[in-house]
Amino acid sequence: MINRRDFLKGSGALALGGLMLPGSADAFSAFMKGAAKPIGIQMFTLLRLMGDDVKGTFKKLADIGFKDIETAFSPKGYYYGLKPKELKTMIEDAGMKWRSHHVMGAPFKMPDGRALPPEYAFIASLPNLRDNYQQLVDEAAEGGLPYLVCASAPVGTLDEIKGSIDIFSKTGEACKKSKIQFAYHNHATEFDLVEGKRPYDLIMSQTDKELVKMELDLAWATKAKQNPVDLFKQYPGRFPLWHVKDIASDLNTITEIGNGVVQFKPVFENAKLSGMKHFFYEQDMAPSMESVTTSFTNLSKII
Repeated sequence: MINRRDFLKGSGALALGGLMLPGSADAFSAFMKGAAKPIGIQMFTLLRLMGDDVKGTFKKLADIGFKDIETAFSPKGYYYGLKPKELKTMIEDAGMKWRSHHVMGAPFKMPDGRALPPEYAFIASLPNLRDNYQQLVDEAAEGGLPYLVCASAPVGTLDEIKGSIDIFSKTGEACKKSKIQFAYHNHATEFDLVEGKRPYDLIMSQTDKELVKMELDLAWATKAKQNPVDLFKQYPGRFPLWHVKDIASDLNTITEIGNGVVQFKPVFENAKLSGMKHFFYEQDMAPSMESVTTSFTNLSKII
């Protein structure tokens, strides 16, 4: 089985929990008061099912209780063989909202030059922001999406980081014209030092904070020894989207929410500081719908 870790290998060896800011619990209570925050799901969680039965999978998720959807891709492309408008209608007919969509930042390459397994070879040929950013923005606009997210981008050298920053800035401008918010999703490598600098900090400091927001992946941040709350303090209001993901104590195995080492409670207590608008449970290519149900149940208790 290949997972997102294999797609973009991260680093780090210690899990750190979040720290509660003074008064943050009261702020979060006010933030959440009146209605439970809808629980979303990133569809990379169910990549295999989405290649076979898109409509049926959405119905199952709605029956579990999910309200928000963030899409990714399948062997049929970014929209599962549908037009963006058709996909939007299908999601809404199931009783959910389509909040966000993931696209690649550049042609995907496996770490260390390894070849993608044959069943995932299609990923390398997906349209990407480097070569097709306007097309991808236009498709997102057709679907009425509020957010377009870069799933990953090259950040291994200063030249790669500069190139990715340029792509993010151009995409952010194009998204703004279409009334879409652009964001970038991290793995662990964004926190590895490159010539003494963290790619994450370079991205943050060299992009317009209104044009380029972040989707913080809690599991990959934990793997990279990052305290999410410290990131919220450093870059307040820049994290409208989260990936609520858990990782086992080996810091390699993505697991069900509540079965790993990510400390979710202090992160949610600082939701207002982060600027969070939507969050999506993700378990990279979860082994079964039972895993999804377990995570939904456990996450419901946390929030």
